Amino acid sequence: MMTTPISAGSPVAVVGAGTMGAGIAQVAAAAGHPVVLFDAVEGAADKALADLRTRMEKSVERGRRTEEEAQRIIGLVVGCGWLAECASASLVIEAIIEDLHTKRKVFAEIEELADPGAILATNTSSLSVTAIAAELKRPERFVGMHFFNPAPAMPLVEIVSGARTDAEVADVAAATVEVWGKEPVRCLSTPGFIVNRVARPFYGESLRLASDRIADYATIDALFVGSGRFRMGPFALMDLVGLDVNLAVSKSVFAQTFHDARFAPHVLQQSLVDAGNLGRKTGEGFFEYGKSATKAVPQTVAQQVAPANVEAHGDLGWAAGLTSRLLASGVEVDSVPAGGPGHFIFDGVHLVPTDGRTATELAAAEVFGSPNVVVFDLVHDWHNVARVGIARADQADPSVVERVAGLFQAIGCQVSQIDDAHGMVVMRTVAQLAAVAADTVAAGIATASDVDTAMRLGTNYPSGPLEWADLIGIEVIAAVLRNVRHGYGEDRYRVPALISRRAATNQPIRKEIADV
Repeated sequence: MMTTPISAGSPVAVVGAGTMGAGIAQVAAAAGHPVVLFDAVEGAADKALADLRTRMEKSVERGRRTEEEAQRIIGLVVGCGWLAECASASLVIEAIIEDLHTKRKVFAEIEELADPGAILATNTSSLSVTAIAAELKRPERFVGMHFFNPAPAMPLVEIVSGARTDAEVADVAAATVEVWGKEPVRCLSTPGFIVNRVARPFYGESLRLASDRIADYATIDALFVGSGRFRMGPFALMDLVGLDVNLAVSKSVFAQTFHDARFAPHVLQQSLVDAGNLGRKTGEGFFEYGKSATKAVPQTVAQQVAPANVEAHGDLGWAAGLTSRLLASGVEVDSVPAGGPGHFIFDGVHLVPTDGRTATELAAAEVFGSPNVVVFDLVHDWHNVARVGIARADQADPSVVERVAGLFQAIGCQVSQIDDAHGMVVMRTVAQLAAVAADTVAAGIATASDVDTAMRLGTNYPSGPLEWADLIGIEVIAAVLRNVRHGYGEDRYRVPALISRRAATNQPIRKEIADV
């Protein structure tokens, strides 16, 4: 039976008139709800209303809304300074400080005032929905509705069920935000929900790579953008949201997962926070900002001569797209069926797509019968790749870097040489994202579809991590994790049971878990 959303004429109350609360109020009003916006701080609601009028005026000026639409939205939102004025709402959404005691106290008051049939919702991004509702008389009417900032623009809303949330209440919340023009995803109350949980390796692996001096901040960011097709690199993104804010989320998820190594915060980020270098808001974080700031430049190999011909050996898997790009660029490619790892040979170089092993390991094992081994990092889309990361074996002639650079430059790519590291930059991080995503689904926290949707819409990832893992090859993801774990000897890189099972039969991971 189809779930009916809260009707457009029903009143909605938003508790907390800060950036998130005001944004949620705007979304509800745009959908036709009369909205009461409450804040205990004197003047906060009035300021939020003034800001709403300003946003609506700019929206009209830019042609995004008509004057009539803007005035209708403004007219539907009223501010108040008394919580009792929220009592008639069919839906009450809280967006106040991230403090468990404060939220519990506010919801206890709201529950006493609100109609017993009203839905009470929290916009928390880090606290347990189950814990917030624990002292309520009607916890079954309580649900998480996690909007992303800015709420009017961001399409994603995480609908989070606590341990005692009624399934119908979560259904109504999801149906309501869908009518509001948002994309709901469903999950159980777990540390970080979907987005803040699955995204941790994007930051954690990058911090570790930088700390180990595998590459500098600018080069790592450039590889994520140019090779992985991420909208923004991890260091620029941490600077944007604030290092302190990002670190607080990492610490919260780490603590709530009882110190699961995958979610471990990094001392490098802590040291910058301790120094007061919080990113854009302080003028300095991983990068410098302001008029006098020196722009960080990624390490880039100088222009080299392209090879005339290349041999492509064996099954290249996700790297097969390089062959078509080379042919289109005028480089002759001869395909050579062969066993063993797929690789390219030219000018005495063995160029290998990363499988988590280092180039030095491959050369030492004499896999290719030559010390001149270079590995290259994961590429999301060979048609739009702008930069590729490479690493040479310690035993290799240093000139192999220039020879490999010439090959990638022939297809229009910039090339960054990084130190020889297990899993490189993009591949290692994507494998970790897929691992956390797989465990999230296997635990019944969210479906595979909702995890992928959440990561695409909530973080602007180029693909959902499970979809991406299937495109790469789940057996490759398993191999990368095993090889990186062997290199570091840490449980942080363990292979999830679900990925291991799928890899054993070379089956797409989403085939098994899509309907979980």
